[in-house]
Amino acid sequence: MDFLHSLDSILVSTIVMSIPLVFAAVGGVFSVRSGIMALGLESMMMVGAFFGVAGSYFFHNAWIGFLCGMAGGMLIGILHGLLSVRYKVNQVISGIGLNLLALAATTLLMQLLWNNRGNSPQVASVQTTAGFLLGIPMVGPILGKLSVNAYIMALMVLVSWFALFKTRFGLRLRMVGENPKAAATMGIRVHKIKYIAVLICGMLAGFGGAFLSLNHMDMFVRDMTAGRGYIAVAVAILSRYNPAGVIVCALLFGFCDALQIYFQGGAVPTQLIQMLPYLVTLLVLTIGVKHIKAPEGVGKYDDE
Repeated sequence: MDFLHSLDSILVSTIVMSIPLVFAAVGGVFSVRSGIMALGLESMMMVGAFFGVAGSYFFHNAWIGFLCGMAGGMLIGILHGLLSVRYKVNQVISGIGLNLLALAATTLLMQLLWNNRGNSPQVASVQTTAGFLLGIPMVGPILGKLSVNAYIMALMVLVSWFALFKTRFGLRLRMVGENPKAAATMGIRVHKIKYIAVLICGMLAGFGGAFLSLNHMDMFVRDMTAGRGYIAVAVAILSRYNPAGVIVCALLFGFCDALQIYFQGGAVPTQLIQMLPYLVTLLVLTIGVKHIKAPEGVGKYDDE
């Protein structure tokens, strides 16, 4: 029984840990498919986490906090879009610069709002689970313990896959990502498509960040994303920029995260256990992405 209980806990933790990665990685898929690199996911998640807590703090409602988190992510997304599309800033520099800006800005805002640079006060959080599923044989103990956001995640992935591969908008977005100059000659408004893509990216990454602060915890902690945005970039690459593949890849990293939590306090030093998700990221990027190619138009512009 102890083994089964531990296995259930690890599986639930695996899914929970993968939720913010899935949201951010699917957002990154939209961005890359439109031709804009997604290295700014870390900043979108961090600002989403902060705005989520701020919204919950001022409105005393966690779901309004999620909306604020999505708005915060979109703010960073459109800023990344302006730098990349309008001003043609190198997209690597833009993404990394926004990541650094987000860390500094959220720390400053914490100091201004709550006179604390380490963490915010506790706020209303989302604790809703699908308890009615607990009675299902075999899978009930797992499904019934999951947050409602796990099911929102599954619906989001399905809608994103359909939008990318079964709609006119998705076809145009992929055309812009492959060859923006050819898309422009066909009358497609390249800049508009790119801006929509980065807004979607920011919205989803912001939701993922808000999940960390309003579902995983009930406060914002300085640098609470802890590199998850970069892991989400790796997930998007490993999934071959397909929302359907994002879930499988994110579960791998979520499993590593769950294991490092489960084994903390054992004989192995905690620092080594905490390195596990990042070591897996390095191994995946080193071994698993040799034959994966981004869309040809990534980093290019319609006038090149």
